[in-house]
Amino acid sequence: MPPPLRIAVLASGRGSNLKALIAARDAGALPVEFAAAGSDRADADALRLARDAGIPAFALDPKAYASRRDFDRELFRRLDATGAGLLVLAGFMRVLDGEALKPWVGRTINIHPSLLPKYRGLHTHRRALAAGDAEHGASVHYVTAELDGGPVIAQARIAVRPDDDEHSLAQRLLAEEHRLLPAVVALIAQGRLAYLAPDGAALDGRRLAAPLQLRDGALAP
Repeated sequence: MPPPLRIAVLASGRGSNLKALIAARDAGALPVEFAAAGSDRADADALRLARDAGIPAFALDPKAYASRRDFDRELFRRLDATGAGLLVLAGFMRVLDGEALKPWVGRTINIHPSLLPKYRGLHTHRRALAAGDAEHGASVHYVTAELDGGPVIAQARIAVRPDDDEHSLAQRLLAEEHRLLPAVVALIAQGRLAYLAPDGAALDGRRLAAPLQLRDGALAP
């Protein structure tokens, strides 16, 4: 058996997607080893979750660096030192510098709460409701220098209910995010999913014509 894929996770807040990844690992559904968890906030709950799970954790203060690029260079220096083969952005609320990111393109993924390419950036639930969308969702994509613009790998979809507000929509979608992200990481860890530069992904050697869809807890074309 090949060794588990070493992954690093970055998160800025409560770390619920990190918690889902840890649970999937513990259940035997995710063949990974957590190399590190990092944050731009020393008080992030994600760091506490990581430490409680025995995962090496660190925080960097953006205000301690002269520029965003300087911060990101130090961040990726730390990540390089962990030996991680995959970087997972799981609620990391910073835009990464393109030059600092470049060596990690193709081995960095992000989960974003919208059906990309819709609603890049912030306030996605509010924007979906304001647009009167009948459907909302989350996407996992490869990270490039373009904000939320890398190749989309997989999506989870939910219906928007007439009585939904931002909070209810976000909470219902979060449950799907917790299934979607581990499912994508599992495909990468199994060697089945690969990045196709500059704008695609391949599953089992075949280019994805459209994002995979989460159905009944599993990903399918």
